[in-house]
Amino acid sequence: MDFGKFKYEEKKKAQQSKKKQQTIKVKELRVRPNIGEHDLDNKLKMGKKFLSEGYKLKLTLMYRGREMSRQDLGQELMQRVLSSLSEHAELEKDSPLTGRKKSIILAPK
Repeated sequence: MDFGKFKYEEKKKAQQSKKKQQTIKVKELRVRPNIGEHDLDNKLKMGKKFLSEGYKLKLTLMYRGREMSRQDLGQELMQRVLSSLSEHAELEKDSPLTGRKKSIILAPK
């Protein structure tokens, strides 16, 4: 068998298998506990757009400085975001607080 032909066929098989793969794309929104109402509305609008396009949405809540002492504000914000995006997405993964960041991943319905 011709080695060049063998290499060519292997390359074609690799291309075909790569073509059939489906990549998961994730968009991220970063918020802080003291975010303004209008800013949050804009971020949620972008989140709905990402979810409608088929992307997964990673929502990261970042604490800075003394905001760590008021983690209840962050939890309320996350609940508000989840309730507003509940018709477009479902909660896929909820990770605990790691350092000064808390993340959740939402998948489109």
